[in-house]
Amino acid sequence: MSDERDGTVSGVANYMERAKEQALQNVEHVAEGVAAETLSEGKLFEIAQSIGDKRLEELNVADTTCGYCAVGCRFDLYSDGEEILAARPTEAEDAPINGISTCVKGKFGYDFINSDDRLTEPLVRDENGQFRTASWNEALQRVVDGLGEIRDDHGGESLALIASSKATNEENYLMGKFARQVLGTNSVDNCNRLCHSSTVAGLARTYGYGAASVSVRDLEQTDCYLLTGSNTTEAHPVLATRIKQNVRDGADLLVFDPREIQIAEYATQYSQIKPGYDAAWINGITRHLIENDLYDEEFVAQRTTGFEDVKESVQEFTPERVEEITGLPPAEIASAAETIAAADTCVFGWTLGLTEHSHGTENVIAMANLAAITGNLGKPGTGVSPFRGQNNVQGGGGDMGPLPDNFPGYQDIADGEIRAKFEDAWDCDISPEYGHYTTQMFLAADRNDVRGMYIIGENAALSEPGITHAGEVLEDLYFLVVQDLFLNETAEYADVVLPACSFVEKTGTFTNTDRTVQMVKQVMEPKGNSRPDWKILQDLANRMGREWNYASTADIMEEVNSLTPIYGGVTHERVDAEGGLQWPCWDEDHPGTTRLYEEEFNTEDGKANLEGVGFSEPAETPDETYPLTLTTGRVLYQYHTGTMTHREEGIMEYTPSDFVEINPETADTHGIEGGDMVTVTSRRGEITVPAQVTDRVGADTVFVPIHFAESAVNRLTDEEHLDPDAATPEYKVSAVRIEPADQAGQNTTDGTRPDSEPGEPAEGDD
Repeated sequence: MSDERDGTVSGVANYMERAKEQALQNVEHVAEGVAAETLSEGKLFEIAQSIGDKRLEELNVADTTCGYCAVGCRFDLYSDGEEILAARPTEAEDAPINGISTCVKGKFGYDFINSDDRLTEPLVRDENGQFRTASWNEALQRVVDGLGEIRDDHGGESLALIASSKATNEENYLMGKFARQVLGTNSVDNCNRLCHSSTVAGLARTYGYGAASVSVRDLEQTDCYLLTGSNTTEAHPVLATRIKQNVRDGADLLVFDPREIQIAEYATQYSQIKPGYDAAWINGITRHLIENDLYDEEFVAQRTTGFEDVKESVQEFTPERVEEITGLPPAEIASAAETIAAADTCVFGWTLGLTEHSHGTENVIAMANLAAITGNLGKPGTGVSPFRGQNNVQGGGGDMGPLPDNFPGYQDIADGEIRAKFEDAWDCDISPEYGHYTTQMFLAADRNDVRGMYIIGENAALSEPGITHAGEVLEDLYFLVVQDLFLNETAEYADVVLPACSFVEKTGTFTNTDRTVQMVKQVMEPKGNSRPDWKILQDLANRMGREWNYASTADIMEEVNSLTPIYGGVTHERVDAEGGLQWPCWDEDHPGTTRLYEEEFNTEDGKANLEGVGFSEPAETPDETYPLTLTTGRVLYQYHTGTMTHREEGIMEYTPSDFVEINPETADTHGIEGGDMVTVTSRRGEITVPAQVTDRVGADTVFVPIHFAESAVNRLTDEEHLDPDAATPEYKVSAVRIEPADQAGQNTTDGTRPDSEPGEPAEGDD
C-alpha cells in the first residue's frame, strides 16, 4: 500500500508484514512466529488488507486486556463495528505484562464473535422439549418463575450458581451477590474449583494469600526457576518467552513434569516424574537442603514457624525412598536442590499438574515449604507463581467472592463480623454454613438436595470430571438456566438460555495471574440482542424483589472497593490512568503491591506458617486391567473446551481433533503406530482418538488434551475423589488401558463403562 492514501491506517498493514518477518528472527513476537508457521500468506495478507483498507476515522479502536489466558496481555483492538479486524500491540508502557508480545490466540482468535451459531436472542424450551426464540421479557420471567419456585418451596440452598472466570470482576461480584442476596444460597462456585483452588488453600494456610507473590518483573530477573506441572510454552506462551529469554541470559531452569514438554528443551535439568507423586520429590529436595545445611537459616529463624515440623516430616524422603516412589534418580534430586541453593534468587512456578489431584493442597504446601526454607520470598526475583489459566480466574474466580466459603477478598463467610458487614450492605440474611463446591453440586443434585442451577459462562457438561454423570445430573435438574455466547453442550440441557456478550462488547476489569487489575474496554456493540452479564443479573435481581441501580461497571467497582479491603483503592479511573494496579491496594493513595511478603506474611503472627506434609497416592492407581496412567492438559492452538477456538478456521487447521500421546515402547507392545485410532478406556468410560507415538511421555503414561467435545477426555476422569481441603477433582491421574480401535471388541459409543452394563457400577467404582 502506498503513502498516497494519507489519513488511512496503511501503517497498520505495513506493521503486520514487518511483524511477521521479525517474528521469524525474534522470539519476543510470539504470535507472529506462530502465525508464520501455521497461517497462510493469504490469511496474513487478508488481515492486514482488511484494516489497511479502512480509514482510521471509520474504525473503533480500544486498548483492552486479552480474554484468553490469565497472563493479562494488553493490546489495541480494531473494529469496523461488525468484526474485529486486527489486534495490534499498544504502547509498551501501557502493557505492563506483555509489552508488544501476544500469543496466537490473542492475536488472531476472534472469529467466534461473529460465528454463525452465536447466540443473539434468548431461547426457551417449549412444551415439545424444543428450543424456540423468546423475548427478553418472557425469558427473564421464566427464570424468575423457575428459580423462585424452587427457592420458595425448598429453600435457597436447593439452588446453585456457577460463575464465570471469563466474565469481568464486576460481573463476578454480582454473581456472588445474586446467589446470596437474591437466591438465598451459599452454593456459588466457579472453574477455579477445577484448577487452582488447591493453590489457594495451600498458600492461604502457609503464607496468607492464595495468589502469586511475584510480579512478571520477578520472572524476568530471577537467577533460577523451578517449574512443575506447567506446560508453559503452550498454556502461557508470553510468560514462557520471558522465561526462555532469561534462561538464555544465564538463569537456571529446572523442569519436573511427566511429559518432556517444549519448555524442557531450554532446561538446565529436566526430570521426568511419575504423575501424582509430586509431594514426594518436593519433600526429597527439601530434605537434601536441610540435611546438607543448604537452607536459609536466617530467613527460617526470623520469618517462619513450623520448621521443625517440616524437618521431621521430610526425614522419610531419602533419595532411595524418593526414587522408589517417583522413579527419580537420587542424583537428580541432589542436583536440583544444589542448583536452588546456589542461586541468589529463585521463582517456583506451577499450574494444574501440581494442583488437579485429590491431594493437590498437600502438593502446594510442600512447595510452599520449599520456597520458604530457601528464603526465596519477599525480595526481587523470588516468590511463588501459580500461573492461572482463564483470563479472569484470579479476579472473577477468587478475588470477587463467587465462592461457597468466601465473600469478596477471601473474607470468610463463617466469620460473624464479616458476615454482618455484607448482610448490612446487601440487606439480607446470609447463612454461616458453607455451600457446595462445584463438583459437590453435581453430587448433591444426585441426592435431590440441589434442584436448580444457574450456570454462567461455564461448560460444565465437558469440564466436570466424569461427564457421563454430569450429563445425567443436568438432564434431571428441575430447572436449569445457562447464560453464554453459544448453545454449548451444557446449554443443550437448559430450560432457558440467555445470550451474553464477549469481552470485546463490554467494559470492566480483569485481574491477571500476578494480581494486576487491568481495564477491559468495549470496542463493539453487543451482537444482536445479547447483553452483558451484569445487565442480565441486574434485571433478574430487580424482577425478584431487589433494587439494583448500577449505571455502569464503574459503579459496581465502587461497591467492591467499599467492602473488599484488598481492592480498597481500585477504581476504574485509577486502573485506566495507571495502566493497572496490583492488589493489595488498600486505599486510593496506595500504589498497589508489586511483590507480596516483603516485610511480613498475611498471617496472625506475620510469619510463614510452615507445616510438614507426607505424600498421598492418587485416588486411582494402575492395575492389571488398567495398567497405564492417563494425564490431561492443553495444547497451544486450543483453549479449554473450545467454545472460542473451535470457531477460528486457522487454529482448527492446525489442531483439529484430540489425540493420545503414547511412548514408542508402549505403542510397540500394543501394535499401535502413529495415526492409528486408539481406544482409551477407564473405569468410567472410553474414548477413541488418533495416536501420536512420542517419547515425550514415559512408557507407563499416556496424555490426552482436554479441548474436544467429540472425544471428551473427561468421560474417563473421576468425579468422586476430591481434595479434602479444596474439593479439586483428580484430573491428572486416571488408570486406563489402550488398544487399537479395531481390536476393542467391547467398545461402546455412548461413553458408558465397557466392562459393565449401562447403569451397573463397575467393580471398585461404587
